[in-house]
Amino acid sequence: MQLERIRNSNLHQKIMSADQASQFITDGMTVGMSGFTRAGEAKAVPRALIERVKNNPMKINLMTGASLGNDLDKLLTEAGVLARRMPFQVDSTLRKAINDGEVMFIDQHLSETVEQLRNHQLTMPDVAVIEAVAVTEEGHIVPTTSVGNSASFAIFAKQVIIEINMLHQPELEGLHDIYIPSYRPTRTPVPLVKVDDRIGSTAIPIDPAKIVGIVFTNQSDSFSTVTDPDEETAAIASHLVNFFQQEVAQQRMAANLGPLQAGIGNIANAVMMGLLDSDFEDLTMYSEVLQDSTFDLIDAGKLKFASGSSIVLSERCNAKVFNNLAQYKDKLVLRPQEISNHPEIVRRLGIVAINTALEFDIYGNVNSTHVCGTRMMNGIGGSGDFARNAHLAIFVTKSIAKNGDISSVVPMVSHVDHNEHDVDILVTEQGLADLRGLAPRERAVQVIKHCVHPDYRDAMLDYYERACQRGGHTPHLLEEAFSWHIRLEEQGSMKKA
Repeated sequence: MQLERIRNSNLHQKIMSADQASQFITDGMTVGMSGFTRAGEAKAVPRALIERVKNNPMKINLMTGASLGNDLDKLLTEAGVLARRMPFQVDSTLRKAINDGEVMFIDQHLSETVEQLRNHQLTMPDVAVIEAVAVTEEGHIVPTTSVGNSASFAIFAKQVIIEINMLHQPELEGLHDIYIPSYRPTRTPVPLVKVDDRIGSTAIPIDPAKIVGIVFTNQSDSFSTVTDPDEETAAIASHLVNFFQQEVAQQRMAANLGPLQAGIGNIANAVMMGLLDSDFEDLTMYSEVLQDSTFDLIDAGKLKFASGSSIVLSERCNAKVFNNLAQYKDKLVLRPQEISNHPEIVRRLGIVAINTALEFDIYGNVNSTHVCGTRMMNGIGGSGDFARNAHLAIFVTKSIAKNGDISSVVPMVSHVDHNEHDVDILVTEQGLADLRGLAPRERAVQVIKHCVHPDYRDAMLDYYERACQRGGHTPHLLEEAFSWHIRLEEQGSMKKA
């Protein structure tokens, strides 16, 4: 049964244990591992590496597609393996090491990592460790539940280790569309003009001579931690659905809205779930991560096709999808993240991008990454890839956090990931602010009126009115602009005592 997954018989001699495979990774190497938002990561070799360093301390520079599942970022951090990490993570242990300066974290737009490797702006991986469902007759790699940066890591690396995960069904083969852009200056446009276009191959094309080890595993991806919509996220979804209805009525959007992109997590997933009870049909998705809402919309007959870079599901939805993969396969495709997040394609397809903000300010600047301007949370991910080029760049968040001690709408964001020029729509459970075609002073009025929580609205209006008295195109009181954050740091709440 195992050997049937390796259809190139010359590679059978490369089968080995995870510990043996981990020996190809040595101190100071740059390693590219599969995995995109807790899906499709290599599972056995990283754990073998963690065991090795207990007796032989070493550090590596680790690149992935996005975050790793199965607590691998946590375990690698605790073992002291990580010197540098990029381009995205979501683990609290790694986050602390990053903020303590113990691990150097490079936060990147997810479309850029491979491009910088291709142009030798980053160090090429010495070793790539890629999870697969099979190896073809040509020695090419069939990925599992994510593509991410796996294809280019395998192509660029000097040596490749493959983990064949027997838990995944062989029927995953054919789900992927591996397209690798050509090199500048003769690069041609990416020939993708519809969400369901297939422009590449179903496996990662590499020279099989680079494959130095094949390891068999039998371990699931981590399940998504998304929860059911609550009162606030349902309100955010309702505001957006009403807005979409108005846009269609005014002929600014197609009846099926155009391709949708949604970021990861509870709020974005809940917003997509809000479309279940709407009148919208024939929806399509061109996104990064396909979450529970994707498949619930397919089941409801609302969503006809979804393109992504990974599939990350709750335990409930995971069983439904992967036990009935044939039911969904013709409605899905998984692509490399430089294609799923490609700015040219985002602009060409007219994508409606919905991403989550950590905080935003009264002029429309969005902070997605840093608490109080200094402490990294997860990373910018793909939100910037989509926001700058989207037909509509929408950012959503609850208006308050930490039982009301934090306002998610502030006078001036403490860190800028998406500036006011890239943001069209802001939504909280309080309402929706449409910033298109508005000057800064007009934007501020809309944000304060529609998005700020009532507990903070009077204070925000007072700040804005006094700033306007001082003047300026974008009025601010610089001595007070971060006073809300300072109160939070010193007193534990943004509210005035």
